[in-house]
Amino acid sequence: MRAPQPVRPGRLVGIDVARCLALLGMIATHVLDPRTPAGEPSLAHTLASGRASALFAVLAGVSLALMTGGPRPPAKGHRLRSAAGIAVRAVLIALLGLALGDLDSGLAIILAYYGVLFLLGLPFLALRARPLAVLAAGWVVAGPVVSHLVRPELPPRGFASPDLAQLAEPGRLASELLFTGYYPAVPWLAYLLAGMALGRTDLRGRLVPALVAAGGAALAVAAYAGSRALTATERVRTALFPDAPEVRHADLLDAISGSQHGTTPTGGPWEWLVVVSPHSGTPFDLAQTIGSALLVIGACLLVVDLLPPTGRVAVAVLFGAGTMTLTLYSLHVVMRTDAVWPPEEPDSYVWHVLVVLAIGAVFVALGRRGPLEELVGGPARALRRPDRPL
Repeated sequence: MRAPQPVRPGRLVGIDVARCLALLGMIATHVLDPRTPAGEPSLAHTLASGRASALFAVLAGVSLALMTGGPRPPAKGHRLRSAAGIAVRAVLIALLGLALGDLDSGLAIILAYYGVLFLLGLPFLALRARPLAVLAAGWVVAGPVVSHLVRPELPPRGFASPDLAQLAEPGRLASELLFTGYYPAVPWLAYLLAGMALGRTDLRGRLVPALVAAGGAALAVAAYAGSRALTATERVRTALFPDAPEVRHADLLDAISGSQHGTTPTGGPWEWLVVVSPHSGTPFDLAQTIGSALLVIGACLLVVDLLPPTGRVAVAVLFGAGTMTLTLYSLHVVMRTDAVWPPEEPDSYVWHVLVVLAIGAVFVALGRRGPLEELVGGPARALRRPDRPL
């Protein structure tokens, strides 16, 4: 009997590390206080709020590309089979997200939106890295503009997290998943396209990851600085806070530093599109969070490539949670319910981290998939088999 292999040949361990960091970042935003006792944004909020979920979405695009040939887009026949399998996977993930939305966790569950994003990405499977990158750059601007125009005509968001009961109102559910919800898929398509462009690139070696990290850092800084320069103008400050036209720039930045819950104010002035604020979905926020995601992914790939083989195996086990984020994210949601876990306190973050890291390490050391990954991947793998007619 052959011993299990923690690192399968050809697997990009750095991508698993980035997925693990995204999971830990999302747990931090759910558990840790967003403000310090002095009223300032906490370090966890500053680093992870809005960025961890964006990293998840960019990595979804990377996964979509890697599942369909990596740097080489699949041929037409194989592409159709891959698309069918991914569509089944996406629907199962979305249904799981709706089921988790029924739990009293107090969280906005990302999985239903995540499934919709996979479906939106299917028409782009034939594209290579460059056209995907161009589309991502264009959608960073177009997506928020479309959302700003459309949202006033849609029903307001009904719940923080869509649940199974909303299947009875498919129109309202679709509007939440696409435009008005916490992780709206239409503007978030920019994340998926950026990730697909990255996944269509040969990420092996050190040069490309280093360039990805450097380019991501430059994009994040440029978007942040550009937003800050625009929000410092009197015109923007007056438009955002018409009842307080003399508001100081520092006070404005503090006021918008909290989460925008997925969108800028519906029906608000166009000047909202220049802010950088967690979950605001503006062009500057999308660019800034795509940049930070590229920085994390590139840095993870580069660091792992610099390690010797034994170090790479150790990292693969330590960050094994990144291979089963669907299972462990769902477990975290269940742990947030009062019936399973005691009332949340900031110091419980350590226990959440230990639980997900320990489970991930055990599964990777045994060479096993996560149970939910196995569940949603089984039908998809069956549909992709060449002997299965479409």
